[in-house]
Amino acid sequence: MLFHLFFEWKDVFTPLNVFRYPSFRVLVAMLTALSVTYFLYPWFIRRLKERQIGQVIREELEDQHGQKAKTPTMGGILLVIAVLVSSLLWSDLRNPLVWGALLVMLGLAIVGFIDDAMKLGPRGVRGLSARGKLVLQFGISGLVFAGLLYGSDAMDSTLYLPFVAPERFHWVLPAWLYVTFGAFVVAGTSNAVNLTDGLDGLAIGPVIVAAGTLGLLAYASATILGYSTEIDGQTVWTSFHMAHYLKLPQVPGAQELAIFCAAIVGAGIGFLWYNAPPAQIFMGDVGSLALGGALGVVAVLTKNEFLSVIILGLFVVEIFSVMIQVAYFKATGKRILLMAPIHHHFQKKGWAEPLIVIRFWILSILLSLAALASLKLR
Repeated sequence: MLFHLFFEWKDVFTPLNVFRYPSFRVLVAMLTALSVTYFLYPWFIRRLKERQIGQVIREELEDQHGQKAKTPTMGGILLVIAVLVSSLLWSDLRNPLVWGALLVMLGLAIVGFIDDAMKLGPRGVRGLSARGKLVLQFGISGLVFAGLLYGSDAMDSTLYLPFVAPERFHWVLPAWLYVTFGAFVVAGTSNAVNLTDGLDGLAIGPVIVAAGTLGLLAYASATILGYSTEIDGQTVWTSFHMAHYLKLPQVPGAQELAIFCAAIVGAGIGFLWYNAPPAQIFMGDVGSLALGGALGVVAVLTKNEFLSVIILGLFVVEIFSVMIQVAYFKATGKRILLMAPIHHHFQKKGWAEPLIVIRFWILSILLSLAALASLKLR
């Protein structure tokens, strides 16, 4: 909104020209979202405490987390609002990719809100059924992808592989199959972040790292750079596409998704200030499902579906630890891990909570660096 207002007035007040540059709006979006969360969370925490909206603790974790039972949850509401406000203020709202990302995030936030509300209600800790959540996650993301694919030229059904240059190999899938695949990616990342959100600061740190990495890839996939040289007294301007240089898929308009990712980073940092051990607030499913879905939709829209397996590797390990634990227990009646997801396994082994959190953050940073390093191996 402000981007469009400033763009209209750029000829009247020339310093407003700076808002034409996505790189500047990325910084402003991050600072805007950070300001919203940092300054409003103290008030928001007080309101949640007044309403006695406390965290529900699993019975098998009461000995280690019982003291957290009264810590306010559903803090993800303000997180989502901060990302939404910042993105609407500083993105180019004529870009369908922006609306696709915002709709998926907002839709999954509503699913998470319903789940949190049910956990605080008579159903106790159960909340929405796993099947119910999956249906809603697939439905919301599938409808958004179908709308982008059939209703605009902002998205296509091409798949690319990491470590392989786009011009050397790619798949063009049938539209219905690509919509299904994209919905699978979003549902998977949404549930993976939700499962990871079990210790103070554990989920939001890797979310910040992953959002920053995907934001860099989004910016590079749509940005054209240039430089001037002097030849025989004449100034010659040469331009090149960053995606071509880095051997990334070119996604016109994806630079606006970098602004969306920057808003997630800023909002996440502000939230982490209050979620760091000992946490004053938890994001709840309203935050974890929404942020996980936001990462997934950016991965799909920037054509980094497979590379996101590395970027989001920590979340992938978390969700697979649950799947393996359940499958092995059904087959043998025994457990591979002391408890799933895997961060609870380390907790049961006696690792201190801050130790687990910091080591998992380090792993997420290393995985994102590995994903970025893959650009030089194509």
